[in-house]
Amino acid sequence: MTAHSDPTVQPVPTSVVEQVDAADTTLSNPQRAVISLGSNLGNRLETLQGAVDALEDTPGLRVKAVSPVYETEPWGVEPGSQPAYFNAVVVVRTTLPPASLLERAQAVEEAFHRVRDERWGPRTIDVDIVAYADVLSDDPVLTLPHPRAHERAFVLAPWHDVEPQAQLPGHGPVVRLLDDVTREGVAPRADLELRLPE
Repeated sequence: MTAHSDPTVQPVPTSVVEQVDAADTTLSNPQRAVISLGSNLGNRLETLQGAVDALEDTPGLRVKAVSPVYETEPWGVEPGSQPAYFNAVVVVRTTLPPASLLERAQAVEEAFHRVRDERWGPRTIDVDIVAYADVLSDDPVLTLPHPRAHERAFVLAPWHDVEPQAQLPGHGPVVRLLDDVTREGVAPRADLELRLPE
């Protein structure tokens, strides 16, 4: 039986071809994304570095910049009841769509045994997507940009360090947002450094 007479062989619909072409263009056209990292359990610096390295090991993702490390008092809990956080921001270029990038962020958290049992509880690692290109989305699974990034000095300060001209989609220049928030309890740790993956 030739292919022409085989009823199971259908021509590929144009819409599918267009989707494949669109996927190909994203491969040659990576998007910029900003990811925030935080850790307040275990060896915090080592964990942050491990998360940076794990992101770099992701197919379709390259780490372009790693911010200085900040030490941050835990938010929303009794002072002294938890260790301080180490926070940093990573700027990446990626061909992954936002949903796949979120899956990867969660996989990195799970690799470090992140436990989500308490809303402001301590955690080994937080990997949050702050912004993805200029995307604005109120999808509850992945809201872009991150719904609280504009009011968090521990995100804005390290991001401003690596990208002084950065803009948070829908909110404006990071430098201006930083002027509007308190930096109290958010201190740069010049003695600590994360390495950009080789």
